[in-house]
Amino acid sequence: MTSDGTRKIEASSGLMGRTAALFDRLENGWENRRTVRSVGNVLIVVFLLELLLIFARRYGVLPDFLLPYVPTDNPFHAVNLAFTMLLVFEVIELVFSMARSVAASVGKQFEILSLILLRASFKEFAYFDLPIDWHHINQPLFHILSDSVAALLIFLLLVLYRRMLIHKPISRDVEDQGRFVMAKKILALSMLLFYTATGLYVLYRWVASADAPPFFETFYTVLIFADFLLIFISLRYSASYDILFRNSGFALSTVVIRIALTAPPYWSAGLGVGAMVFTLGVTVAYHLHVEARPQEA
Repeated sequence: MTSDGTRKIEASSGLMGRTAALFDRLENGWENRRTVRSVGNVLIVVFLLELLLIFARRYGVLPDFLLPYVPTDNPFHAVNLAFTMLLVFEVIELVFSMARSVAASVGKQFEILSLILLRASFKEFAYFDLPIDWHHINQPLFHILSDSVAALLIFLLLVLYRRMLIHKPISRDVEDQGRFVMAKKILALSMLLFYTATGLYVLYRWVASADAPPFFETFYTVLIFADFLLIFISLRYSASYDILFRNSGFALSTVVIRIALTAPPYWSAGLGVGAMVFTLGVTVAYHLHVEARPQEA
């Protein structure tokens, strides 16, 4: 179905159409080159400012009121903070991908998981003193290797995953397909509102008490329910076993990713890679089913 056809359906659907149109405007604004450049500038400023504050604490010139917000004098903490902010922006991209396709959204989830594993590797550098001494890095080094290798494997498996993707409309009926796309946009917009509200709450808690609740874990928990809701929405437009199994398998992968986020070292790496392998298997099976029964796609 063409984008023009989708827009016509949205325009004739009242409140739902206006909501979907709002999502389109937000997505276009987010993907604008100026926005991308601004995100990069924010990350640079945050990284350099955090380095400055850390070294100020290291040499005893940091004002007392800033001490709770700069908990360490280890400069590697600046890398962790900037990388965390990068993940915040990546999750926004994940929300927008929900409206494109279920498969694209799952792929983005694994991209973020691989980056979270890399961030976990960087967090281990906080245990390193400067200059780095081998006798103090034995245990953190094994955690770094575990997380970084898992991130690399997920990165490689994503290549195979995307090569196996089949982008087929959920329905041959143009109006049904348009309504399904509109429903995905409304769901994605709802997730964006929740994500923004959660982010503001975490920021408030951090400013008020220098202690913030887990952010990505909370978002992924809600994402699990959003995935299941998307499965039930898709059943309005297609009861195909192939699509139902694929989307349910993808939802299970999201559950495993959520568990991996709070699992201890080694387990988090293993669960992440295992979820990626399972998702790849579901994609291969779906591909074979579609080839065997193209008339039911």
